[in-house]
Amino acid sequence: MRHISYLALGDSYTIGEQVPLHDSFPYQTIQLLRKQFPEHQFLPPEIVAKTGWTTQELSEHIFGTCLLKHYDFVTLLIGVNNQYRGQSIVNYNAEFEGLLQKAIAFSGGNNRQVFVLSIPDWGVTPFAEGRDRDIIASEIDQFNNSCKQITLSYECHFIDITSDQRKDKDDESFLAEDKLHPSEIGRAHV
Repeated sequence: MRHISYLALGDSYTIGEQVPLHDSFPYQTIQLLRKQFPEHQFLPPEIVAKTGWTTQELSEHIFGTCLLKHYDFVTLLIGVNNQYRGQSIVNYNAEFEGLLQKAIAFSGGNNRQVFVLSIPDWGVTPFAEGRDRDIIASEIDQFNNSCKQITLSYECHFIDITSDQRKDKDDESFLAEDKLHPSEIGRAHV
């Protein structure tokens, strides 16, 4: 039986801030795959992600982390902190493209085994109280449009999680205690 490996790259939305590790989206993904494909042996995910990371910080930490040369599939979810810190979209585009190229390299050059998730809109959460939610949404949309265009230009998969997250904005059961990050229920939608 072949072992299937998975690398998850990102930030707090990847690691599952405020939820147990087994409720993070990489672990939920592995559980779903094990149920759907019991004939395969899925290894636990390797995760390179941290709350607050931007594209640059993720790139720096990938460089300094001892990883396998090849993974069967790779996910990438990064950019919310670029937007939150007011960094330019031009800078994000260049750094995101570099990260996507690294993700493809980690997949053994198989771009069809790389899955990019859209950036959630933190502006719909109670955490954004007192901030201009329309501006946040507009900027998140700009980042996601760029993310999607770059992803599709490399023929990788792009998964829009932002639309569902925005629909669930009024249901606080989808949020962790910090009223910003998804709860284990909200992560199941990722």
